[in-house]
Amino acid sequence: MPNYTAADIKALRERTGAGMMDVKKALDEANGDADKAVEIIRVKGLKGATKREGRSTAEGLVAARVENGAGYMIEVNCETDFVAKSAKFVELADKVLSAAVANDVADLESLLAVEVEGKKLSDVVVEEGAVLGEKVVVRRIARVQGATVDAYLHKTSKDLPAQVGVLMAVDGTGEQAQAVAHDVAVHTAALAPTYLSRDEVPAETVENERRIADETARAEGKPEAALTKIVEGRLTGFFKEIVLVDQAFAKDAKQTVGKVFEAAGVKPVAFARFRVGA
Repeated sequence: MPNYTAADIKALRERTGAGMMDVKKALDEANGDADKAVEIIRVKGLKGATKREGRSTAEGLVAARVENGAGYMIEVNCETDFVAKSAKFVELADKVLSAAVANDVADLESLLAVEVEGKKLSDVVVEEGAVLGEKVVVRRIARVQGATVDAYLHKTSKDLPAQVGVLMAVDGTGEQAQAVAHDVAVHTAALAPTYLSRDEVPAETVENERRIADETARAEGKPEAALTKIVEGRLTGFFKEIVLVDQAFAKDAKQTVGKVFEAAGVKPVAFARFRVGA
């Protein structure tokens, strides 16, 4: 008879995030010793890490935090939604985010090189993934800075952690600046702009869109004299889709996001938007 109980299995699953059968096998091998079972789960998980290297990591979460005028946001991925909503995975993401904030890092390479618990963060992630039994990766990090920064996280499913995250930085302070930063962060989560302003759109992207608009108008038989106006009109429509300040504001489509900022007396400085897997 096994020298452990159903409660022991449950406790070890919660502690490690490992599957039922893996926990039972580890407890059998450890003769019911929970600490030894954790070691067995970890070792076996690490041995299987290379087999998981090619697996897809389409699930996960986005986490964000604002401290000292800077916003930090990370995306951590795993293989299944079961692991994505586990306490162990959420704790790992918080550990990654805390490392980013504490070390004020803005790029992935620097983040993974940070020392956590006496090890490189990259090694910690691999070890935690071994316990979870899935490939786990820190996919990306963003850092924005401004007089006011808002962090907004959105759940696409009530059963899962946040799947969409936005950082919005503006140059003003006070309640009004905070309110507009938050409102536009929520807008950004929903409307998914790519650039803050037209100036940020690469010239080659603009020229390619202009060429497509011109070729389309000619194929439609539009008169030569009207081509320039038609092309520029379509290019403006393109900007309204991808440029934040040109988008119609989600809460009031009669005004653009740029006008919303103007009315609040602040200017946008930077933003970042993550959606898990996108």
